[in-house]
Amino acid sequence: MTRAIIDEDGRVVCESCEVAGTPLARMRGLLGRKSVAAGEGLLLPRAWSVHTFFLAFPIDVVFLDRGLHVRAVVSGVRPFRLVVRPGFGSVLELAAGEAERVGLRPGSSLAWRD
Repeated sequence: MTRAIIDEDGRVVCESCEVAGTPLARMRGLLGRKSVAAGEGLLLPRAWSVHTFFLAFPIDVVFLDRGLHVRAVVSGVRPFRLVVRPGFGSVLELAAGEAERVGLRPGSSLAWRD
């Protein structure tokens, strides 16, 4: 199941966000995909690091606290990299360039669109 994520101004940040709710889904992440389209993303709950080993494309990595506030944005993470930010609640993975396109910055507040 996918849902949309919006920012504090009601702008859509991720039109189709998938939640990796199981340990296996979190471990698999975006592996096996050829790309992530604009407007798509993957939320990894209870995560404070991601790797792009064996990923075929770069991604933007957005670290969130438990209240879905953006704490850090790492843009254009290339394959075979590790990004770690201890102490954060979850990670949102987006296509490279999406964080800038939708205006995500530390301090942005996000919410699920119902």
